[in-house]
Amino acid sequence: MKKRVVIALGGNALIKKGQKGTIYEQFANTRESTKEIVKMIKNNYDVLITHGNGPQVGSIFLQNEANKNVTPAMPLGICVAESEGYIGYMIQQCLANALQKQHINKPVAAIVTQVLVSPKDPDLKNPTKPIGPAYTSQRAVKMLKEGYQMVHTPKGWRMIAPSPDPLTIVEAPIIKKMMESGFIVIAAGGGGMPVIQKKGWGFDGLEAVVDKDLSAERLAEIIHADVLLILTEEKYVYHNYGSPQQKPIRHLSLKEAKTYYSEGQFPPGSMGPKILAAIRFLEWGGKKVIISHMNQGWEALSEKTGTLITKK
Repeated sequence: MKKRVVIALGGNALIKKGQKGTIYEQFANTRESTKEIVKMIKNNYDVLITHGNGPQVGSIFLQNEANKNVTPAMPLGICVAESEGYIGYMIQQCLANALQKQHINKPVAAIVTQVLVSPKDPDLKNPTKPIGPAYTSQRAVKMLKEGYQMVHTPKGWRMIAPSPDPLTIVEAPIIKKMMESGFIVIAAGGGGMPVIQKKGWGFDGLEAVVDKDLSAERLAEIIHADVLLILTEEKYVYHNYGSPQQKPIRHLSLKEAKTYYSEGQFPPGSMGPKILAAIRFLEWGGKKVIISHMNQGWEALSEKTGTLITKK
C-alpha cells in the first residue's frame, strides 16, 4: 500500500551559498533535488511538493525597485504569485524529465494556490516577518519615509510584512482530486497567496506572506499524509545552533519538541516554523516528521539521516 508524503523544499536551498541565483543555477539545483523525489516515487510513495521562495521574492523586489520609473511595481501578493509560478515551473519540468528518464509515467502539475487566513490574525496589525533583500541604513531611512516598515537584521535593514497563520488551502478539493487521479502536485509555493473572505465579495488578497512550512502542514492534513518531510540547507535540527555548543539532534519526541519550542530554542526566522509545523502535524495524527538536507531527501525519508520527530 502506498504512503503519502508532503515534501517542503526550502527556497534558500534552491540557491546555494555563494551563488548569484541565476536561473541556470536554480535549474541545476532543482534537478539535483528532483533526483531524490524520483527515488521516493520508485519506492511506492505518493508525493505532494511545496517550496519556499525567500530569495526569489527578494530578486523580484529588487527588479521592482530598479524599474519603478519605467513600469509600475507589483504589490507583495502578486510577487508571491510570480515566484510561485516560476519555481513551480522549474520543479514541474525537472521532475517530469527525471521521471521520463526512469520510464515512470506520472503527470506532474503545479497549481497556483491561495491560502485562507483570518482577517483578525494579530500579525496583520503587527507585522514581524522580514522579507526581500537587505538595504543600507541610508536606503532604509528613505524607505521608512516612503511608508515601508523596516527592521534591522544581522544582514542589514529589511522590509517586514505580516505573516498570518494559514487556516486552510482554498484549492484543497482540486489538489485532492488531482492526487486521487495519479498526479504529482506542486502547491502552496512560497506558502501560497494569503487571502481573506469578504461578505458579498469573495476572496481578496492581502499584502502579506504565509510561512511555507505551516502551509505544508495544512496540505499534509488535507491529503492525509503519513509523513511531512522538510528539506532545507541543514542536515539536522541543532541544539544551540550557531554556537560552539551546537549539537545535531537525531530524534525528538513530540513532548520534547514542544518543550524546546516553548523555551525559544528554535528561532522564529529559521527553524521555529518547521518545529511548529511538526508539532501541529503530529498532534493532528501524522506519523512522523523528518527535517534534513535538500539533497538527501530519500536517505532522510528512509531514516538514515536528518532529524526524526515522532509522537514518542
